[in-house]
Amino acid sequence: MSIITTARDHPDKPATIMAGSGDVTTYAQLLAQAEQLARVLLTELRAGDRIAMICANEPGYLVAAWAARRAGLHFVPVNWHLTLDEAGYIVRNSDARALVASASLGDVAKAIAADDDALVLRLSIGGAIDGFVAVEEAIASAPATPLPDGPDGNPMFYSSGTTGRPKGILRALGNAPFASSTAGEELLGTIFSIDADTVLLIPAPLYHAAPMGWSQAAQGLDGTVVVMERFDPEALLAAVEKYRVTHINCVPIHLIRLLRLPEEVRNRYDLSSLRHVVHAAAPCPPDVKRAMIEWLGPVVEEFYSASEAAGFCTVTSEEWLRKPGTVGRPLSGRVRVAGEDGRLLPPGEPGLLYFEATPRFVYHNDAEKTEGFFDADGWGCNGDIGWVDEDGYLFLADRKSNMIISGGVNIYPQEVENQLINHPAVADVAVIGVPNPEYGEEVKAVVELRPEAAGSPDDAMARDLIAFCRDRLAGFKCPRSVDFVDRLPRHENGKLLKRELKARYDG
Repeated sequence: MSIITTARDHPDKPATIMAGSGDVTTYAQLLAQAEQLARVLLTELRAGDRIAMICANEPGYLVAAWAARRAGLHFVPVNWHLTLDEAGYIVRNSDARALVASASLGDVAKAIAADDDALVLRLSIGGAIDGFVAVEEAIASAPATPLPDGPDGNPMFYSSGTTGRPKGILRALGNAPFASSTAGEELLGTIFSIDADTVLLIPAPLYHAAPMGWSQAAQGLDGTVVVMERFDPEALLAAVEKYRVTHINCVPIHLIRLLRLPEEVRNRYDLSSLRHVVHAAAPCPPDVKRAMIEWLGPVVEEFYSASEAAGFCTVTSEEWLRKPGTVGRPLSGRVRVAGEDGRLLPPGEPGLLYFEATPRFVYHNDAEKTEGFFDADGWGCNGDIGWVDEDGYLFLADRKSNMIISGGVNIYPQEVENQLINHPAVADVAVIGVPNPEYGEEVKAVVELRPEAAGSPDDAMARDLIAFCRDRLAGFKCPRSVDFVDRLPRHENGKLLKRELKARYDG
């Protein structure tokens, strides 16, 4: 199955629906526009080149992504929430020769283009940008007839940069033609029953690996993708009811905000069409996961992987309820757990995770980090710490870079965060290690309070939160201090940017 066959057999079927406006792109339109835009791209680029995309959630984004694949290009989604310097770094570091940008992001796009002479093609979607050619204008005279068969392009995602500058993850173009689904699309389809009856809701920005990957998988397998222009918890429920959504791909922060809706709002919408509510990208507090299962039933699932595709684990609601906290078992290859000295660790003991069958890739322009990702046997390690139980189920402790070592004892911040997020005054929380002259590091909680608790005296609230932890965790794991902030720095995929927080205290 592919968008080619769906456009031929079901030309009027919706490929993309914008949740807010209701605008529809049919499969016939998606394929024709992708073919036309691919021809435009190939006037200046050749297979294997990179094309950067700074786009909001709009129909033209998916058209551009499919066009890049049709032309055999590596397309580079750029997070438009980044600073100008950060976004410009990705465009330049990727060696992009073309830039596609949403008109709504025109100021950023113009500033980046003005500082990058390598860009030979500059295109806008959804309106005009000075110095750019509108896609609608560019494709007006391009034929929609099929291009000759060539290699299928692929995305070049950049890691979220939670531990340093983001790194471009570049994979060689495969031999499979554009007309066939990719192995990754087929895998998602098999695991989560993505097919012609699928209506997939995407509430997150399409520049992330999972939303883009799931969208292209659903369209490559004859489904319909409903894209939210921006996330709003009640609007998500309304979209599920209106479009009879069967699948949602989301992150834990979406679930947390859904659960904070008043019960009468949550009960207002018909959610009976849902078959798979799949979260990923960041740890989900167990109480949040349990509450979602109690609300929606056994349709809440999780998959664990990395942008580098190291490991791919899934867990159903039923499995998770039997083994709370697990992210499932690997679907391909094995996982092994190793200590700092490389010694394999027994079940139940946390260590660095190494995954067999990690697809080969390179970090663009960084051979040293590429080499450091793989061990001597070719197993990939993304820096996560976890353990495997006797039944082969994987549990995550934290990122190695987040681990706190206090007096020689390892403390995993995620465990502490999972408790503090349940305090009724806490809207969001990050736990970090800060310097301590005696112990090396000590535990600090940085808390974003809910609006109704924001007026509480800091000292009293800090004591209350520390006591809350001490009732639930060993004393050495509990915060020795609590700071309060208006907003915690989070990546759009839900990951806490702890590097930014730690810099405030380490400096």
